[in-house]
Amino acid sequence: MPVNPMNRREFVKKSAVTGAAVTVAGAVAATPAQAQTADHKPEKAPRTWSFSILGTTDLHSHVFDWDYYTDAAYKDSKGNSVGVARVATLIKQQRAAKGEKHVLLVDAGDIIQGTSLAYYYARVDPIVAAKGRRAPVHPMAVAMNHMRYDAAALGNHEFNYGIETLRKFEKQCDFPLLGANALDAKTLRPAFQPYTVKRICVPGAPDIKVGILGLTNPGIALWDKDNVSGKMAFTGLVEQAKKYVPRMRALGCDVVFLTDHSGLDGSSSYGSELPYIENASNLVAQQVPGIDAILVGHTHVEVSSYTVKNEETGKDVVLSEPYCWGMRLTVFDFELELHHGQWKVTSTKAQTLNSNTVEEDPEITKLLKADHDLVVKYVNTPVGTCTADLSAAEACWKDVPVMDFIHQVQMATVASGLSTADAALPLISVAAPFSRTADIPAGHVTIRDVAGLYIYDNTLYGKKLTGAQLKDYLEYAAKYYHQFASGTKVDTATLTNANNFWDYMYDTAAGVEYDIDIAQAEGSRIKNLTYKGVAVADDQVFVVAVNNYRANGGSGYPHIAAADIAYSSTNEIRQLMIDYVTSKGTLDPADFAVTNWKLTQDGTPVFTAS
Repeated sequence: MPVNPMNRREFVKKSAVTGAAVTVAGAVAATPAQAQTADHKPEKAPRTWSFSILGTTDLHSHVFDWDYYTDAAYKDSKGNSVGVARVATLIKQQRAAKGEKHVLLVDAGDIIQGTSLAYYYARVDPIVAAKGRRAPVHPMAVAMNHMRYDAAALGNHEFNYGIETLRKFEKQCDFPLLGANALDAKTLRPAFQPYTVKRICVPGAPDIKVGILGLTNPGIALWDKDNVSGKMAFTGLVEQAKKYVPRMRALGCDVVFLTDHSGLDGSSSYGSELPYIENASNLVAQQVPGIDAILVGHTHVEVSSYTVKNEETGKDVVLSEPYCWGMRLTVFDFELELHHGQWKVTSTKAQTLNSNTVEEDPEITKLLKADHDLVVKYVNTPVGTCTADLSAAEACWKDVPVMDFIHQVQMATVASGLSTADAALPLISVAAPFSRTADIPAGHVTIRDVAGLYIYDNTLYGKKLTGAQLKDYLEYAAKYYHQFASGTKVDTATLTNANNFWDYMYDTAAGVEYDIDIAQAEGSRIKNLTYKGVAVADDQVFVVAVNNYRANGGSGYPHIAAADIAYSSTNEIRQLMIDYVTSKGTLDPADFAVTNWKLTQDGTPVFTAS
């Protein structure tokens, strides 16, 4: 693909800062109403002051209000809009209302992965330049630099394309990427800047020092093991906050603000695979004294304002998570009073603003429309045809052909790379229904049709499980369903997502036959597990085609993370699917569709065959 032709690639470059360095921002002026001219100093220093921190998170390279998979404006049942172009308008409104220099802007991570635009600038026209070519600037760097972000936390998806791509993005940003618990594996020193300090200038009074500490998700060590193993280590959020918050206070920070790529319910999706909590922002607020507020990310929910009392000081800490994809903007408002020459926070409030209330910022549109148009053209590239419509609408409770397409590609790819000894073992596949709206239409098939089915940049593994371990694996998956007693009508609206087990966490299997009896209690639901008509023996060994996220412990499935590796590849499964259609020319479900699992209630099928 051609190098992006945009003529807006000029930026003031800053050197990458690593280790425990601190960036101190230039003085920030007062609001116009409070500002004093150089020759008219205030008669009396102000005793109170206010400022705001605006927060985004989990933008996932959503620039415009556009869905690349449907080739249309984004649409959901709640009327949300997406994209930083709309958020930019909200930010302009806040700066205009409160004073340009009374507003800081921070992000909580997951910036450079998540849309076809993100993939395009990581793999098709990558920001990491090959020899002899000029690399583009990442559109998210362009947008966020223009919006004048002050800092961003590292998200776990920042590592999906490898450390080299992340470092290149870091160099393209005019603001620091913060990660106090992202350490160099050899030295155990910070591999990224832990924190930054910004100054709010108060005429006639001391500057207000605002310390911003960034923390990322320990799960990176599992989820992106292939990219970070031996290079980086990730410690707990609480542990590192206890180290750096006192340090920031010792530097004279009047306000300590955290940006955490970590949810606030104290849960972990990886079970006991790691000693550190995945969603630990509430624990940080509770256990680490000296924090005023936390911008929360990672879990893709809206929490407008949530208060946690610190167990040591009794002080309330305000947390807020502004949903994802630019649907919301968090506004933290701080009130301070000057006591004996030092500023003290007297009030902290948070709220979220909805980006569907404003139009896209025309300046962002002007900067990035050419990038967007290139990606639209790319995703609409034809790759073949399909003999029937393949919908994922019922994939969460029925064995549908479109899921068998994923299984077919995974098994065929793993089979081609097995050793002679492992090739003699039975081969199966596990995969999750990532999108209920995915649909590969009958007729012409484009890149976006296939990409909409497999929305993550996962790579492929082959791992060995015994029959007993496979049954445990499938039992774990089956907790996705709520229990429905025999004879009870099953409503698909309430059938799934039990135990906060979401669609992307739920694996079905191909290559074996089995029933899931939802009338039974969790742990006793897998029935009639067979391979080629014969009951699976506990000691029978299988090669399981599985994505890297699951293979490395994602979602906490038993046995798989520790299982022996029979195959691994750096090729994205999505691209393997696109290549399959391209090579075949025609996608025909007759080549791969097999109904090998079903839901039952005490042995009676819940749904009739399609």
